[in-house]
Amino acid sequence: MEWYRMSVSEVLNRLGSSEKGLTSEEAQKRLAVYGLNKLKEEEKINFFLLFLKQFTNPLVIILLVASVVTTAIKEYVDTGVILSVVVINAIIGFIEEVKAERSVRALKKMLVSKAIVVRNGVEEEIPSEYIVPGDIIKIGSGDRIPADVRIIKALELKIDESMLTGESLPAEKKDITIETPDLLPADQRNMAFMGTVVVSGRSEGVVVSTGENTILGKIARSVQEIGPVKAPIQKKFENFARLLGIIILAACGVLFAAGLMMGGSFREMFMVSVAGAVASIPEGLPIAVSVAMAVGVARMAKKNAIIRVPAAVETLGSTTVICSDKTGTLTKNEMTVVKLYVESRILDVPDSESNEEGSVTTSRNIEKKDGAKVVDLLRIGLLCNESEVIKKDGQLVIKGDPTEGALIIAASKFGLTKKDELSRFPLVSMIPFESDRGFMATLHEDGNQRILFVKGAPEKVIEMSLASPEERKAFLETSAKFAQEGLRVLCFAQRFLPSYKENITGEDLKDLELVGLQGMIDPPRPEVPEAIKGCQRAGIRVVMITGDHVDTASAIAKKLGISRENQEVISGQALEKMTDDELYEKIPKVSVFARVAPHHKLRIARQFIRRGEIVAMTGDGVNDAPALKAAHIGIAMGKAGTDVAKESADMILTDDNFATIFNAVKEGRIVFDNLRKMVFFLIPTGIAAVISILVTLFLGIPIPYTPSQLLWINLVTNSLQDVSLAFEPGEPGIIDRPPRHPKEPIMSRVLLERTIIVSLVISLGGVYLYWKSLQAGHELEYARTVAVTTMVFFQFFQTWNARSERLSVFTIPFFSNKFLFLSMMLAILAQLGFIYIPAFEWLFRTRPLEYKDLILSIGMASTIIVVVEADKLIRRVLCRDNFATKECRY
Repeated sequence: MEWYRMSVSEVLNRLGSSEKGLTSEEAQKRLAVYGLNKLKEEEKINFFLLFLKQFTNPLVIILLVASVVTTAIKEYVDTGVILSVVVINAIIGFIEEVKAERSVRALKKMLVSKAIVVRNGVEEEIPSEYIVPGDIIKIGSGDRIPADVRIIKALELKIDESMLTGESLPAEKKDITIETPDLLPADQRNMAFMGTVVVSGRSEGVVVSTGENTILGKIARSVQEIGPVKAPIQKKFENFARLLGIIILAACGVLFAAGLMMGGSFREMFMVSVAGAVASIPEGLPIAVSVAMAVGVARMAKKNAIIRVPAAVETLGSTTVICSDKTGTLTKNEMTVVKLYVESRILDVPDSESNEEGSVTTSRNIEKKDGAKVVDLLRIGLLCNESEVIKKDGQLVIKGDPTEGALIIAASKFGLTKKDELSRFPLVSMIPFESDRGFMATLHEDGNQRILFVKGAPEKVIEMSLASPEERKAFLETSAKFAQEGLRVLCFAQRFLPSYKENITGEDLKDLELVGLQGMIDPPRPEVPEAIKGCQRAGIRVVMITGDHVDTASAIAKKLGISRENQEVISGQALEKMTDDELYEKIPKVSVFARVAPHHKLRIARQFIRRGEIVAMTGDGVNDAPALKAAHIGIAMGKAGTDVAKESADMILTDDNFATIFNAVKEGRIVFDNLRKMVFFLIPTGIAAVISILVTLFLGIPIPYTPSQLLWINLVTNSLQDVSLAFEPGEPGIIDRPPRHPKEPIMSRVLLERTIIVSLVISLGGVYLYWKSLQAGHELEYARTVAVTTMVFFQFFQTWNARSERLSVFTIPFFSNKFLFLSMMLAILAQLGFIYIPAFEWLFRTRPLEYKDLILSIGMASTIIVVVEADKLIRRVLCRDNFATKECRY
């Protein structure tokens, strides 16, 4: 219901209330109907079902079946190892998913604990959760609004609505009736909304909505309704695991059928199939993926980015669009005077504050440098002012209106202080600012006379002046120029009056002397333009979504390099008239959305996602929560952000610095590269093992590995090395690549082709030495030890191949990944123990190798380096003149 369009009497009549409030009995009845004035909490997570969910992965199911089979045939060692892997993976997945969404709880905390209401004609203080529609409430400076309220009376009321609307300036509220339909909350000047804060003034209003029916409640409900958006990497690995599971089952079926056809027994072939399954499944991959994410999380934490959801690390690396709020994210969220216009000159205001000398001395310095009129202009802004600026914990804190605070800070940058100036020009009388009036005036003592200071809208103050037509034109043209640059402009004037004046009259507000203009803006963060350039260089589009006015948003966007001259800006009102399909067609061409409401941000995010983009959404206010949750990755501001935004986000910037996102994108790309390296390292082993088994079946000799030996290869040697690949540093130029296509698979075409080559080399090399050992008259256990050892050393050298998809291993610094070097040394020691420690001989049915066979295994395994280096070299040569083609990634 559009309460803002109704008169006060109509609102009270519809709500069955009056200015004397409700009776206690009526309030209790309504409480039973509307419920408590609080937000619904989300259902608790069923931890048991969440843990069971971890066992639904196709690869895990295959391993569970394998464990049942190995138990049935009394291979208890194999069973124990398999189940250990499954349980470890389940625990890791469970811990990651127990990220209970606290968005609604954070929203709930924003409700005030107490509120003053009129019940039975008497004011009383009650818990805010017992407020009901129809209650009359009293609010004052510093109060947080407890419900959605239609204002009945207002005295100099200003409310900070930035957490709802994104508007950087406080909204001035009036007890008026508005006829315009379909206004956004930011334009409803006779309404106050739950969770917003009174900056100044006081008011009386009637509650029209409570709890979930408020604007804040609707945001909470939309947050609840938005299901978790799976990160691209999660989807990729789910699809990869599903495909891998199908291939593994098919390969095991082929092994089983081939064995039976070659005369093998059912039990023997069943064991062969189990061995093939165990060999093919990269058991260490889920753990390696988790480690890669954790490494990325740790690296980002050192760079001021806290990751709440590990998968978000990689998502950043594939981000194609960043939708950013303006206020507090791209800008400082503090109004700052940047330009002065005085005596037909435009002066820039310095960035830093001047030393605090006495005002007389400083005034003389300013007069010498810039002229007396500059001192007058700054003094009027300083004294025609109801706000204060104090230092708290080394930071300037504005008590009152941010615009007035900006005027005080601007004067301080030139050495003028309010305390000193008031001692010279004591306040006598004041006319406070009201938007309908359009100006503020203060009367001060000035020796044996009085001086009147006036500030306000340029059109209004110029109209009250005695300026010539030429001077008026110059002021108006400069004001328009400032406005086009996105500045908020105030005009300043003065008049000398007789010493007997004690009050300001209408006659005093005529024939004013125009002194100058001050233009202010919420300035961009200085590091943001370079960060935006970096994002664009990386192929990432930056889009501004803000609650500010179109002109301000457009000017800031141009300064930051987000938009170009004459590029279209879409307002919230225009969005209201668009269908989703029309917005879908528009968004590729639009980089700025201004004057938007919360549901607009959500719509924009969804249409980008619909277009196949990977969307990151930044924000700090309550209004950002639904869009943060709906995006692939939500990024909240750690300092200025509300609890709601932080709880809805996947990543929190501890320094509120947009530039941190750019660094995080680089880390995300490194994570994905390292995940690919892990997959390329692991997959060939499984394929090679299956090929080896098939080859030996066709040769009519025993298979070269037992299931427990394959588990040794996969879980002990591989796990030490594949995890170490998560610590690989980024390759040169990684940030300058365009974003990966959202549909690009885990395995690139190059890696797929190389995987096949590597698998064939490993399998044929291992089978050859295994067959040669049998031919030399060695027992089966000895020959199998040769086969396992050869496979382990193949993996040792394969680790080096996996360090880069395109660079030669010999160009990568040997110790740039110390963890990798350490893991490889441990893998060698572990394999030597596997060969020569008696306990391992019993457990894995191995035999000590003669040193010549050990050296022969190492020599054979080293050929994989030669093969892969040749492949890299050929591709670099072939792609040199074809760099941009899809097939050539070099």
